[in-house]
Amino acid sequence: MPARATTRRRQLGATLRKLRARKGMTLEEAGLCVGVSKATVSRYETREGPVKWLVVEALCRAYGTSDVERNVLVNLAKEARQQGWWNSFSDSIPESMNLLLTLEDEAVREDHFACVYIPGLLQTRRYSTALQEANEVQLAPAEIERLVDIRMKRQEILARSKPPRLWAILDESVIRRVVGSPEIMKEQLGRLLEANEAPHITLQILPFSKGAHCAALGSFVILGGPEPALDVVYFDYHTGSLFLEKDEELDRYRLAFDYLRAQALDMEASSSVIHRVRKEL
Repeated sequence: MPARATTRRRQLGATLRKLRARKGMTLEEAGLCVGVSKATVSRYETREGPVKWLVVEALCRAYGTSDVERNVLVNLAKEARQQGWWNSFSDSIPESMNLLLTLEDEAVREDHFACVYIPGLLQTRRYSTALQEANEVQLAPAEIERLVDIRMKRQEILARSKPPRLWAILDESVIRRVVGSPEIMKEQLGRLLEANEAPHITLQILPFSKGAHCAALGSFVILGGPEPALDVVYFDYHTGSLFLEKDEELDRYRLAFDYLRAQALDMEASSSVIHRVRKEL
């Protein structure tokens, strides 16, 4: 499996490339500013090869980043060889999941819109297992258990002393779709009700009565860094994953999430809907 160094390097390179573009500098101009070659700047913007944090810091200063942005990127460079907790699970985790786990491990907030299933950070073990068992490609019990273990381990970020701020908007279909069995679903809905009581979690239901909405084409997650420039939009679709980081893409999905937040029920009304659906089971 690609180590955390790979995912950190990918995040570092992509962010440096975006910051240089935002400043309107060429590779050669950036290199001249910090005393390195054009080739070195180009290499730092890829996922390959080692990096020196002093060069990263100098590039950040040349690009006019904030202190927060600079500190985040310098720390990425310093810790590029560290490996994440997921390294011990298996050598077969795909690069896209490896990157997601790194971004999620360092996010200060996560904004989720779900229109099919409960977001992974809020799933119970039995609900998550039932989802894996429903896969059209039959998985061995050991493989299902491994995938569920990873999902459960991911949830530990919500129990940290300084957890990320989680804001989840669920289409009403998500809480009405019975996954596994009514018993499993009742347990899952109970988990949502508990989550909505946590100070760092906000859960809203987007009811059917709202009709068409701006994210009708699919679920998405905005993984928030310490600075908006470090945000990433993540999609998990059936055949793979997609990460968006361009400013215009981020602006579009931030706006979509704002609209969804305005259309959805407030927290109290959302909990009432979940209670009602759970009682119907």
